[in-house]
Order: sequence, then structure tokens, then C-alpha cells
Amino acid sequence: MLTDPMPDKPDDSSRRVLDPIFRVSEVLFGLIMVLTFTGSLSVAEAGRDDIRKMLIGALGCNLAWGFIDGLFYLMSSLADKGQNLRTYRTVRTATDAQLAQRLIADKLPPVVASIMKPEELETIRLRLKQLPDPPALARLHRDDWLGALGVFLLVFLSTFPVVIPFIFMQSTLPALRVSNAIAIVMMFVTGYSYGRLTGYHPVRVAVAMVILGAIVVSATIKLGG
Repeated sequence: MLTDPMPDKPDDSSRRVLDPIFRVSEVLFGLIMVLTFTGSLSVAEAGRDDIRKMLIGALGCNLAWGFIDGLFYLMSSLADKGQNLRTYRTVRTATDAQLAQRLIADKLPPVVASIMKPEELETIRLRLKQLPDPPALARLHRDDWLGALGVFLLVFLSTFPVVIPFIFMQSTLPALRVSNAIAIVMMFVTGYSYGRLTGYHPVRVAVAMVILGAIVVSATIKLGG
């Protein structure tokens, strides 16, 4: 969609800051990161000091990656706004109506663009020309900062359910089993949600997500990640 040239508007509480699929992906990312730490524990040799180091490493890793992922989210949002702003300016100043219409159509979902008639696109072009002048530069709004905060929290907080057993259980083996069970449940739930959002069979996607997650974590550990 073309960028909104108007000043910030009051928030619509019914609108979600982060796309549901994006939220599922961030939780899965954080989960895989923490599993690379818990999965590297040696049950036979790990003591309380090893567990403490693992906890610090897992929390620190997801804290750092949550911050980095949130920063990338802001950078991506600003880049999208900048591209939309350039397109909006081009549409407003274009002397070739057909070029402007193509630019508008390119910003629409493909299914919507395929049924738009030239006169409908022309109506949109003329209405865009009637709007106030766009800002000189794209800028981040409140929803962008909230989205970045949401990304950070999703990555960081996904650490805790998996590491909590190691905090409250003294024996390493039972703690690891409970931790792995929690991780499997979380992967299953994220896979189920992803399946529902994409229209695929939720249970099949959930099982595939658990298997894929186990493969990714195992490969990451073996590669030294």
C-alpha cells in the first residue's frame, strides 16, 4: 500500500501491530536459539555450575538476538516506508497516467490488481493527487516501535519456558526431560498455529514443525552454533 502522507492518526486498538505469522516465526526463532544451549548439555557430566553457565548463555543469547531482531524490524519498516513514499511522490507527479496506474497496481495485492479496471486505477490516481503534500522523509511511527518491542519480547520471553525446569529442579536429567517436553509442546503449538494461518492441515504442520525444529537444533549444535 502507498504510504500515508497524513500526520499520525489515533491508534486503532483492533489492529494488530505484528502479523500473526510473524509472531509465530519469532517465537520459533527464539525457541530454536535456546534449544541450542539446553541441547548441548551433557547429562552425565553437567553440574550446577554448567547449568548456571547454560542459563546465562541462553538468556544472554536471546536477549541479544531479540534486540538485534527488533532493530532489523525497525530498519525494514523504515525502508518500506521510504519505498512507499517514493512511489507515492512518483504517482502524484507523473505526467504519464498509465505509468502512475501501473505503480498503483503494483502496490495492490495481485488478486485485487488483476480485477482493477483502468478507470478505477485512474480514480485512485486522481484522489491521491488531491491529498496534501507528502512528508520530505519517511519516519517511524508508534506502531513501528511497538512492533520492534513485540519482536524483542517474543524472542526473549520464549527462552523462559524451556529453561525454567533447570532453575527449579536440582537433578539435570529430569530437568532436561521436562525442558525438552516443554519445547516439543511449544513447537507443536507454533506449528499448529502456522498451519491454521496458512490453510494447511494444522496437526500435520505441527508434527512437521517439531521434526524440522529437532533437525535444525541438532544441526546447529553439531556445527558449533
